[in-house]
Amino acid sequence: MSWIMPPETARHERTWMAFPREGFTLGEGESWKETGYQAWTDVAHAIADFEPVSMVVDPTEMARARRMLGSHVELVEAPLDEFWMRDFGPTFVVDPERPGVLGAVSWVFNGWGAHAWASWEKSAAIGPLIASHAAAELVTSPIVNEGGGIHVDGEGTVLVTETVQLDPRRNPDLSKADVEAELSRTLGVSKVIWLPRGLTRDYEEFGTNGHVDIVATFASPAKVLLHRQPNAAHPDHAVMAEIRALLSAETDAKGRPLSLLDLDAPALIEDAHGFVDYSYVNHLVVNGGVVACGFGEERADAAARAVLEEAYPGRRVVTIDSRPIFARGGGIHCITQQQPALA
Repeated sequence: MSWIMPPETARHERTWMAFPREGFTLGEGESWKETGYQAWTDVAHAIADFEPVSMVVDPTEMARARRMLGSHVELVEAPLDEFWMRDFGPTFVVDPERPGVLGAVSWVFNGWGAHAWASWEKSAAIGPLIASHAAAELVTSPIVNEGGGIHVDGEGTVLVTETVQLDPRRNPDLSKADVEAELSRTLGVSKVIWLPRGLTRDYEEFGTNGHVDIVATFASPAKVLLHRQPNAAHPDHAVMAEIRALLSAETDAKGRPLSLLDLDAPALIEDAHGFVDYSYVNHLVVNGGVVACGFGEERADAAARAVLEEAYPGRRVVTIDSRPIFARGGGIHCITQQQPALA
């Protein structure tokens, strides 16, 4: 078997999500919790305009999910504690030698490094469940990894960060060579580009320790969409300058130099908890469209849509207010997982 993870721009069969449930991530207070339920619902409905959506729902939330999501979304009941589908759900792969076969890589999930506040045991079991539901061959991996920690071009290249896959709270005994060998086996990549780190806020108590899906992504082979923080008062200004310099000198698996397209952050740089990590890189490509994060800044949101339209010609870009998602630790890409269509 030669598994390959298709690029996110390849045609999808559907997108998978998980519905919020009561707990630490959703937060306290009815009005605040409602912002979480509504944000996940808004993203699901936006995706459903382009392609089918399947939503895993904890038994305690089935009535609410039916009421809010309506008939536009398939509901799959299963126990959950967390609801960041990108990270605990399976990473779908295909086998070029068997065109009708779908694979589902089930990584080890330990709550982004076994944080004291995190509960993950129930959601860690979702990968095999979804694999079965999608009639996919289960590909088990021994490494701790999350879907938000990888971005592929579909032609042999993957972006990762040193502080995720090499995190001692995740994989204390693995070397770069070990990680690269496992990513080659499961994703079919031959070139791993190691970024030194992620965005500043991602290293705080409730962060992922540097997920790449808020930093950079492949819009197409050899073309990278890159977060840019124009404000020198924000620490990510220097972080992203370093990452940009590194990528400017890199090539992909086929030896092509990378073309970089900047996505400027919105103007707001701080909230009540410190420097924000608002990033337009954390979008989802869907069939015929792009579902993009919005941050309540009309000019910045419009500028990001223009860049995304340039990067993904022929796709319609829609913006969803993602501040309630970012307030809980991620963005639109983090709460979704695409299932590729088979040939």
